[in-house]
Amino acid sequence: MPGSDVLQFIKKLLFLFSQNSVSLRAMRKTLCWLAFPSLLFLAGACKSNFEQVRTSGNPDIILKKAFEYYEKEEYLRAQTLFELVLTNITGRPEAEKANYYYSYTHYHLKQYLLAAYYFKNFSNTFLNSQYREEAAYMSAYSNYQLSPVYRLDQTNTQKAIEEFQLFVNLFPKSERVEGCNKLIDEMRRKLEQKAFAEGELYYDLRQYQSAVISFDNLLRDYPESPDVERVRFLIAKAYFLLSENSIVEKKTDRYSETIVRCDDFLEKYSSGKYAKEIREIRKKAEQARKEVRKRIKNT
Repeated sequence: MPGSDVLQFIKKLLFLFSQNSVSLRAMRKTLCWLAFPSLLFLAGACKSNFEQVRTSGNPDIILKKAFEYYEKEEYLRAQTLFELVLTNITGRPEAEKANYYYSYTHYHLKQYLLAAYYFKNFSNTFLNSQYREEAAYMSAYSNYQLSPVYRLDQTNTQKAIEEFQLFVNLFPKSERVEGCNKLIDEMRRKLEQKAFAEGELYYDLRQYQSAVISFDNLLRDYPESPDVERVRFLIAKAYFLLSENSIVEKKTDRYSETIVRCDDFLEKYSSGKYAKEIREIRKKAEQARKEVRKRIKNT
């Protein structure tokens, strides 16, 4: 029913109601039936703008609308439309920008794992693109966003470090290099904390040999760690406790190693906060070694 006819019908209905020619219930029912098609029409109009484009099958229209949605920061809709046309526009001039924006839709939607993948893929595909440097950086930064607290698995942290180092190698003159190096240092510190926590856990569980191995690996991988003094202290202490809990045949060698580790600590931190305790451990280890040697000799 055309809009003008609907209006005239409603006016007539109201006139009849005023003359008591039609009941209120009948008028309400009639108005509902009149309103229902209009509501359907409005709902269809609201739906059509995105859905009609999505189902149009026209790559040019879909791509144009995808860019519009991206610029309006409607990233989910933009992503949906880009996915429909990326394979159809390969080789076209628009493909570069479309793939770049598509990668960014994942980042903006906090889909960091996919963002890292698509940014890296873009960087490796569009080698001469003006967006290549940005994409290479964002691939690393997306992995950085996935880096968890140090107590959790650090696979993504390792990946982010590798990606940032690759970026620095590829774009040594980039203004982002300094920032990349700071982020690398931040993540390496996280790996140090992870390694230290693992060694400390072994120590607390009285798995002293595993603790020593873990701490030695930390010293090898992170010689500049701010935890080095405490690590060397715990190594010496763990060796002494390992010696104390060893079978007789292994005690002599392990007490000797304890003394070596104590000397190593005192050489570097003779006035450190653990120095007094280390000297006591060394003294106990030396005395215990003498007693073990004497016992073995007398058997």
